[in-house]
Amino acid sequence: MAKIKPFRGIRPPKELVERVESRPYDVLDSEEARAEAGTNEMSLYHIIKPEIDFEPGTSEYDPRVYERAKENFARFQQNGWLVKDAKEQYYIYAQTMGGKTQYGLVVGAYSGDYTSGVIKKHELTRRDKEEDRMKHVRITNANIEPVFFAYPDNEVLDALIKRYAATQPEYDFIAPIDGFRHQLWIVSDDNDIATITAEFAKMPALYIADGHHRSAAAALVGAERAKQNPNHKGDEEYNYFMAVCFQASQLTVLDYNRVLKDLNGLSSEEFIARIRENFDVEDTGTEIYKPARLHEFSLYLDGHWWRLTAKAGTYDDSDPIGVLDVDISSRLILQDILQLGDLRSSQRIDFVGGLRGLGELKRRVDSGEMKAALALFPVSMKQIMDIADSGKIMPPKATWFEPKLRSGLVIHSLE
Repeated sequence: MAKIKPFRGIRPPKELVERVESRPYDVLDSEEARAEAGTNEMSLYHIIKPEIDFEPGTSEYDPRVYERAKENFARFQQNGWLVKDAKEQYYIYAQTMGGKTQYGLVVGAYSGDYTSGVIKKHELTRRDKEEDRMKHVRITNANIEPVFFAYPDNEVLDALIKRYAATQPEYDFIAPIDGFRHQLWIVSDDNDIATITAEFAKMPALYIADGHHRSAAAALVGAERAKQNPNHKGDEEYNYFMAVCFQASQLTVLDYNRVLKDLNGLSSEEFIARIRENFDVEDTGTEIYKPARLHEFSLYLDGHWWRLTAKAGTYDDSDPIGVLDVDISSRLILQDILQLGDLRSSQRIDFVGGLRGLGELKRRVDSGEMKAALALFPVSMKQIMDIADSGKIMPPKATWFEPKLRSGLVIHSLE
């Protein structure tokens, strides 16, 4: 069963939150972070992307960059831009996109649950990315940014959250860039804290929606600290890491699409002919065509959109992986026809989150940067949970969640 705890969050005073908060470290590059931070010395980018404090071109993996993260984190606290709450408590974080609001509970998740499999993953992690996040956690002694979990719907927690949502939030702002609304409430009532802890203790599993590398890094650092502490008891703060947990039914999973640099030496006609072996293919014309159902894809090539429908027998509805459109397209197009190899490292493919729309796929092909684009129907939250429950791993770049969590609203110290 899931084990969580409240914690003393480190966060900005209400009047400074919009100067401190930022997008997550992994959704923008160094120069974008440098531009967004601008002259704002309170921007969290100085902690999560501290290479912006050095000359352009400085590697984000430079040892000086990690040291600067530590220095800046200390400076933010010394200057009162980040302040530690006096009491261990939970927080409620709401995001509103397109008129739809989803509510998450900010908790301390137990590292041991990641190791034991109570916290379930559906993606592979790369050791180099784990090590990067481990270095950041080690040197700052904190989880600066949260991970994103889903949990099975719970009526008790839903009622508690709705009660808080009817009150004045601590933070309430519209974020730049994404234009989404972000709100935060503090759960300091002891009875409510006890209720949240108890309800999570009834859950057989939590599911990583986004933040697989941060989860792995946090669990590994927790295990390191335990080994280093001769008086380790198991209730130390380093045994927990910060997660925002949302009810599964509230989450929006968008399509995660592909743009292709070449056709593996095939002409357009030969490529379409090969696709016809496993798909029913229809030219839908020059207007953007978006997949409307499972096992339907859209291909953009030579100024035309094509509807591709996987033929019966090319997938297995009883297999939680084999039923996925991302698996069907990877097997039958990206590997069998294009021979792209490992999609996580191939230089012949790029991935575009669904928030950008299919117009972005068209733009990148029409510009000549890419030869073709492939759009997929989005994975469902149920499919993600089924895969995690089965112990299997999804193909890479399968899910895109929006809105992204803003960073800097709450920070968790390992002390």
